[in-house]
Amino acid sequence: MQPAQQRRAYAPGAARAVAVLATVLAAIGLSGCSGSGSGQGHDDGKSGDSGAPVAAAPGKYRTLPEACGAVSSKTLQKLLPGADEDDKVYDGQATVTFDTERRVGCRWKLETGSGTRYLSLDFERVVSYDPKISDDDQAEERYQKKAVAAHVPGVSDASSTPSGSASGSGAGSGSGSPKSKGTAPSKSSSASSGSSGSGAGGEGSEIDAPAADTPTPETPTTDGAGTGDGDGAETAAPRVLDDLADDAFLDDQLITTDSGIHRDVTVVFRSSNVIATIEYDQWTTDKKHIPSSEELQVNAEDLAQELTGRLNE
Repeated sequence: MQPAQQRRAYAPGAARAVAVLATVLAAIGLSGCSGSGSGQGHDDGKSGDSGAPVAAAPGKYRTLPEACGAVSSKTLQKLLPGADEDDKVYDGQATVTFDTERRVGCRWKLETGSGTRYLSLDFERVVSYDPKISDDDQAEERYQKKAVAAHVPGVSDASSTPSGSASGSGAGSGSGSPKSKGTAPSKSSSASSGSSGSGAGGEGSEIDAPAADTPTPETPTTDGAGTGDGDGAETAAPRVLDDLADDAFLDDQLITTDSGIHRDVTVVFRSSNVIATIEYDQWTTDKKHIPSSEELQVNAEDLAQELTGRLNE
């Protein structure tokens, strides 16, 4: 019986110990829950402030049209008149490129008794490898460099401004500047830059140029029949084309060589992340008949408008 009494003597003390222990554990549990909740809230705030940077948006265009098929047969017959409708000359010759998803081109050549006409087309899809710079901004910066090289009035050098701000200021100065009304930069200063800044088009205009000839850019004389140069602002070049794509400019060079004379009209335009370059040249050995500036410029602009629609198909 003694052991039973001993157990009863210790029972009340054990109960009190258990109660105290339960109280302490409860207090610790509440404190832990409260601390955990506040800690999670603090972490959520930090995670929102230090999130990963968002990559710049990709360009609108992921592919390029087939260059030799991008120009309609009706347009080709207008730009290269004198051949039969089914003449192979209208098939064009594709430009060799390393990556047809990034760059494609085509060239046409038509020889007639009155001279030779060349047409070249180049599409370049610009892709930015910097996550902070969008494809569009990268394409705009590249377009600006071409416009600066062609001495287009009102276009500033994009390389002198940060890439992030080039998109706003560059576009404003390019597309928003007034068209040239009279004096254009000297032909001698921009003759070489017009072709170098236009991509792959220069290949077509150099096919038949004699190696011994020294090109001499000059201003067309007013007594040339059918030159179309008396329209002032309508044919002044280089100049910005405000109503074409996102950005565009036109250049017009009249060059005399020992073997003849040729007029080279270039149109460069940017649509989102694609830059298109058109080079349209007319050569003649008769220096008394100057190729019409108005005709070549109108034809080149009409083709550019057609191509902007082809990009969106």
